[in-house]
Amino acid sequence: MLFKNKDSSNIDEEQIALIEYAQERIKSKRRLFYHLSIMLIGSSSMLIANLLFDFKADYIFFNYPWSYWLCILWLALLFYHVFHVYIKNKFIGKKWEKNQMKKLVNKQQIKIAEIKAELEKEARIIAESQLYSEKNPNRIITLIAAASENNVIGKDNKLIWSLSDDLKHFKELTKGHHVIMGRKTFESMPKALPNRTNIVITRKRDYQANNAIVVNSLQQALKHSESDNQPFIIGGGEIYKLAIENADRIELTRVHTSIEGDAYFPEINTNLWKEVSSEKKFKDDKNEFDYTFYRYNKKN
Repeated sequence: MLFKNKDSSNIDEEQIALIEYAQERIKSKRRLFYHLSIMLIGSSSMLIANLLFDFKADYIFFNYPWSYWLCILWLALLFYHVFHVYIKNKFIGKKWEKNQMKKLVNKQQIKIAEIKAELEKEARIIAESQLYSEKNPNRIITLIAAASENNVIGKDNKLIWSLSDDLKHFKELTKGHHVIMGRKTFESMPKALPNRTNIVITRKRDYQANNAIVVNSLQQALKHSESDNQPFIIGGGEIYKLAIENADRIELTRVHTSIEGDAYFPEINTNLWKEVSSEKKFKDDKNEFDYTFYRYNKKN
């Protein structure tokens, strides 16, 4: 048969729905016609009884006989009935409700598909990173950051404190290594960090950076730094959030203050991370806050 592969069940459901809708429309119009006929007969009878035979002739409201007001009221009811049949039921009746429900379901399905795709993407990234780490067991992928007590690391793409010793600490640890960062972090610096291999992660395919390697994913950045046994990830907030699952160590300067900002270091889960060292420092002329150098290693 020419149409044997066509889904007849869907056709039948659609045809049944159309027939039911048409039947309901015919019933609605028939009821409206009955209403009109009864109104014409009833209104005529009331007017004749009131005006020609003086029935209840003393019932006057605002200088008009009672029959006028009843006819006007009945006419208003008829207009509402017309509105209900030709406008309300046509545009916002059951068919409209079904269409709206269908649109809502479609939107939810699209949203679910987007969330599913995002989760699959994240799972793939994590799996690729874990596989890459397994191939390089001697590497120590390290996150290095300075964060306040409420995990703020910056505001408006700028540093929010002056800590001379932390800058020296950062320089000593990262010198000679690969430093991996997001585009905004790179653009916040006057130039690429000297004595280090700078790697910039960005979604912009045509992005260019002086004295830096430009990549489009964390995995590409790690691959470019595979010759380094301890590459450092230096920010910003989104890169930290993406990389913490793959990191082996965290070098964190905890600045002992709470401050407002728009970039954050992810919360350190003590079930996954073990503090292995700490060194507290106090504010002075070159350091405006008390702070502590922490080192965390990922638990096996």
